[in-house]
Amino acid sequence: MDLDPARRAVFAQELRDALAAQCPGSVTALRGSLARGTADPYSDIDLAWTVPDAQFEACVAAVGPCLAAVRAVVSLRSDPDSQRDSQRPCSRKLLFLAFRDMPLFWRLDLEILAVSDGSAGPSGPVGPVGAGLGGGRAQEDGGPEAVGDPEWSLAASALANAVAVVKAVLRGQPEVAVGLLERGLRRIGAGGSASGRWRADVVRLANAAAEHEPAQRPLADQVKRLAAELLEG
Repeated sequence: MDLDPARRAVFAQELRDALAAQCPGSVTALRGSLARGTADPYSDIDLAWTVPDAQFEACVAAVGPCLAAVRAVVSLRSDPDSQRDSQRPCSRKLLFLAFRDMPLFWRLDLEILAVSDGSAGPSGPVGPVGAGLGGGRAQEDGGPEAVGDPEWSLAASALANAVAVVKAVLRGQPEVAVGLLERGLRRIGAGGSASGRWRADVVRLANAAAEHEPAQRPLADQVKRLAAELLEG
């Protein structure tokens, strides 16, 4: 598996260039560990895309086709907790994208921010460059417990947790891995807890997600291959 950080950096810049070209006057910025310079080979790509308020809806709708021109998009999910709020100067949407032939670790977490005139800036409502996305655990977890939201697949969310389990184990963070695994199982109504046999645990979560939503079976199979390649037990 090619986890060369230089390859990821090139890919992240390609994504930024495509977004900037999609909406003249918009601004992209790295967030999270890539911005702070603390990323490891397993770190995902966190971007913020600040767009003119009047273009917010069009930009949200354009993300899939825009970034598919860089590399085929195999998964695009929306965080149901992020939405447009006309009562606030900064509306936001958080999207999660996975791309063909890229490591599952390198998911794109894209925060789209619509800022009214006079509200933009690196220290304004958007927050400082380098801040984490979403103010929560979305970067390393599958996302919120959003039962019934039409834009949010619980099985895909659980599979994102499975990938994060692999990442946590490789980073030597077994306690984090336990929490991720057990939240993923709960998200899809599956029982059980972490055994510490990490390959078997991740496979169990992936199988449960595929059973919960058969359309997610191709992604579940990718997750199982990832666990077989990188984990023991």
